[in-house]
Amino acid sequence: MTVPIRRRARELALQALYQSETTGQTVEESFQLIRENFQANKRAVSYALELLAGVHDCLAEIDGHISEHSINWRLERMNSVDRSILRIAVYELLRQKDIPVSVVINEAIEVAVRYSDEDAPPFINGILDSLKNKLGG
Repeated sequence: MTVPIRRRARELALQALYQSETTGQTVEESFQLIRENFQANKRAVSYALELLAGVHDCLAEIDGHISEHSINWRLERMNSVDRSILRIAVYELLRQKDIPVSVVINEAIEVAVRYSDEDAPPFINGILDSLKNKLGG
């Protein structure tokens, strides 16, 4: 099965966000280390960089939406992988109007299936579905 380029980009962005959060490196340093040490699809790099810049630029707004829609879960208590997946997806929901809402949510769930635990997909789906309803999507 061929993995779509945008999913590869989302995975690269997730890896950079996660590494940055766990090591204290900047996202840029983390992304560069990932590119130097792992084989990254060159066609996915530009969208991954766009996602990382967007998450960085809108982080307070993104985190506000996640906090508002994550009932009984404070942002800082969330698994860092799940938090990073949510940040990417919320950025896409808010700013990437060319991507259908259902695609954004499905992609976040698929990435969660691959990188997180079995509780992550329904957790992420619940938050994103709640935000989708608020945004009128």
